[in-house]
Amino acid sequence: MTDLLDKLSDAECRKLCHAVVDGVCGRKQPQRQDYSAICSLDDWLVLNKSLSKLFCLAAGGHSSEEEVLAALSNSKHKDILLSVLKGRRQELSRALLDKTTSISSAVLADFDWQLKLALSSDKISCLQTPLLSLSLDVREGGALRPVSMEMTREELQTLITSLEAANKVILQLK
Repeated sequence: MTDLLDKLSDAECRKLCHAVVDGVCGRKQPQRQDYSAICSLDDWLVLNKSLSKLFCLAAGGHSSEEEVLAALSNSKHKDILLSVLKGRRQELSRALLDKTTSISSAVLADFDWQLKLALSSDKISCLQTPLLSLSLDVREGGALRPVSMEMTREELQTLITSLEAANKVILQLK
C-alpha cells in the first residue's frame, strides 16, 4: 500500500484519504477514474481497501497512533494520513457505531433484574423455587418498549446459552 501511496502527490494523497473516509462514513467514495493514470485496477482495489481498513481499525480503537505509524513507516505521506485520521476520528467512530447498531432495529436501552423465591403456589404449598424477574427497556424506532419476563433456573440457563451462541456468531463476523 505504501508504494502506491508514494506515487501520489501530497494534495492527491490528502484528497484520496478524505474520500476514503467519506466512503466509510456512507458518503461518496473515491472514484477509480481519478487515479487511473497512477495505478491499475488491482492496485486501486488494494489501496482503497487497505486505506479503509487502516482508518476503520484506527478509529474503532483497535490501533493506536504508534501502530498506525508503524504500518506506514515507509510512506512519505504518513503525516498526511495521520492528520486525516486525527481530524476525522470522531466522525469515523460515529459512522462505525451507526453501522454496527443498524444491524438490528431494536436496541437494548436499559435493564433491571430481581431474584425472587416463590415459596408456594395455589397448587403446591411448599414450592421454594427461585425465579428471576427480568425487565428490559428496548428502543425500537425511537420508541421505548418495556419487556418483562420471569424465568426459572432452567429457562435462565437456556437464555444465557443462546446469548453466548449469538456472541460467538458476532465475534466470527468481525
